[in-house]
Amino acid sequence: MDMSDMKMTDGKKETMDMSDMKMTDGKKETMDMSDMKMTDGKKETMDMSDMKMAHESMMMSADFEKKFWVSLVLTIPVLFMSDLMGALKTAILVFPGSQWLSAGLASIIFFYGGGIFIKHARMELQMRKPAMMSLIAMAIIVAYLYSLFTLFTNMKMDFWLELTTLIDIMLLGHWLEQKATSKASDSLEKMAALLPSEAIVLHGDMQMKMALSDIKIGQTVLVGAGEKVPVDGKIVDGSSDINEAMVTGESRPVAKKLGDQVIGGSLNGNGSLKVLVTGTGQSGFVAQVMDMIAKAQQQKSKSESLADEVSSWLFYIALVVGIITFISWYMFTKNFDTALERLVTVLVIACPHALGLAIPLVIARSTSIGATNGLLVRNRQAIENATKIDTIAMDKTGTLTEGKFIVSEYTNDQVLSIIASLETNSTHPLAKSIVSFANQKKLSLLAAQNVNAIAGVGLEGDVNGKHYQLVSTKYLMDQHIVFDEKQNHRLADQGNSLSYLVADTHVLGFVAQGDLIRPQSKALIAGLKKLAINPVMLTGDNTGSAKIVADQLGITDIHAELLPADKDKIVAQYIKEGHKIAMVGDGINDAPSLTRADIGIAIGAGTDVAVDSADVVLVKSDPADILRFLKLAKKTMAKMIENLWWGAGYNLIAIPLAAGVLAPIGIILSPAVGAAIMALSTLVVALNAMTLKA
Repeated sequence: MDMSDMKMTDGKKETMDMSDMKMTDGKKETMDMSDMKMTDGKKETMDMSDMKMAHESMMMSADFEKKFWVSLVLTIPVLFMSDLMGALKTAILVFPGSQWLSAGLASIIFFYGGGIFIKHARMELQMRKPAMMSLIAMAIIVAYLYSLFTLFTNMKMDFWLELTTLIDIMLLGHWLEQKATSKASDSLEKMAALLPSEAIVLHGDMQMKMALSDIKIGQTVLVGAGEKVPVDGKIVDGSSDINEAMVTGESRPVAKKLGDQVIGGSLNGNGSLKVLVTGTGQSGFVAQVMDMIAKAQQQKSKSESLADEVSSWLFYIALVVGIITFISWYMFTKNFDTALERLVTVLVIACPHALGLAIPLVIARSTSIGATNGLLVRNRQAIENATKIDTIAMDKTGTLTEGKFIVSEYTNDQVLSIIASLETNSTHPLAKSIVSFANQKKLSLLAAQNVNAIAGVGLEGDVNGKHYQLVSTKYLMDQHIVFDEKQNHRLADQGNSLSYLVADTHVLGFVAQGDLIRPQSKALIAGLKKLAINPVMLTGDNTGSAKIVADQLGITDIHAELLPADKDKIVAQYIKEGHKIAMVGDGINDAPSLTRADIGIAIGAGTDVAVDSADVVLVKSDPADILRFLKLAKKTMAKMIENLWWGAGYNLIAIPLAAGVLAPIGIILSPAVGAAIMALSTLVVALNAMTLKA
């Protein structure tokens, strides 16, 4: 499209709406470029391929639930058509063809309910890491094939009921576990939502609204007051204060002027800016953070779960013992059917029902207790990793501090009233804080007239007929206006942001605003040190503010002025050095490191991106809950180990007896006795899980 053909009418700047390509009466309009093709014929779009993993756990939970209920219903008739694993002389319900109906229903359960275990077992075996799924798959495949074999031979013993109940209980266990710790990782989607979907692009004197995906590096965008910065870029006209806390962690708004860089996703203050685009789509800051999160999700080091470790050993033990059993029985009896029966009994019994419920029941109980106490555990592995943690890295703003500026000191009520009157109509976070504080003190606010922003300085306006300026320390120094520099240094060194009220080049007073330390933070740091856990501060805030907070809390390991990539690298370095590290944060800049850490802990009042990147969420936004989580995790792990001994300990007795080690003295474990022991073990595991307390 040739922009040279566009004309100005009535001396006013116009914009164009491409939906109808009409210019109307000299009024300012916008051109919608969302459907237009760019001259290079390509659109720059965000790569969302890494979002495939979103909601996977939630969907898996629903899948296990559905399969469990369907399989359970189909198991009921199989139960009535069985001899209760040899406990009865004959089946409860017998009629012509009942054995075929039982086989048919069991086959449906095997393929429908058991298929998911076979699928995941194949994945485990491909990775050469057989675990729980491999153990379950081995048991149900052997039970199914052997039962089919008995259907067409004279062998009377089958495993239809063992097969169906095993699948039912394993589906139940995995459903409970997925439900308790389902993690819908939609943090990448939340990151994409940080940027506006479109922006105003300048072409000479024309303004055109374009979809963000169509904006190219080298173009210039207009960012109005109070708007989100749509792209990374360099200011070519205007100045303003930019709130970058959501993306960098810097708590105070940053003054930006001609030539300074701005970050897409940050919030513009009162000034209007023209920004030359230097990064968008896959090259922008937000896109880079998304990429870091996606890579951390894929590479996050997770120790093998206890249940999988036990299952892996049982898999090999059962396989080896089964083969030895078959060979031994066939050599001594010369009877293939007897040897096969012993082999199948070993392999089926090797997968006890209790093992499938040992961990899920404890996890379900633990997450329930945690939720009641303001702890949302979203990843089971976090509980197992918690007992190994030796380092906890924490963001400052919003985690150790309140994350919002509050008036900490001011000259007097009269000065505060005038300042609040000037700030009444401002949307700036610092302005809102001043007005809120003045209202809390029930001060009378007057109507301010002719209020205008002073770019990069502050604002000015008239109150009760007198002209005032509300300016920064830098402005006072530049204009050589006298002020109390000693007082200024004291307040600034405490991490405060100061605004001065000026009239006729004289300072009338000031208001200081600071980010307050959370009352619980000191107890948290002291508690971590008692547990021999090293507290580390990782913050995007300036070094001075970080050191002030760290000194008050007793933190000696400080890393300040960090970008998300810096935090991620530091966490990765701790992991590389062999440390088990937890990361606590609340902002978008914390998301990659939350994902990278062995345990990611998010403050509940933080951003959605941080919460969705974490393994544990502190619902009450109380840092002291970290200690409560560590305490609960320790108790949970102890209960897990107890249950694994009950669940897997059964095998220490059952497998050798099923193999026939006591056959010379007439003791052989029959499927019926094995089933009884299995049921008892399952009951003990369930009751033991319920004894877990906060």
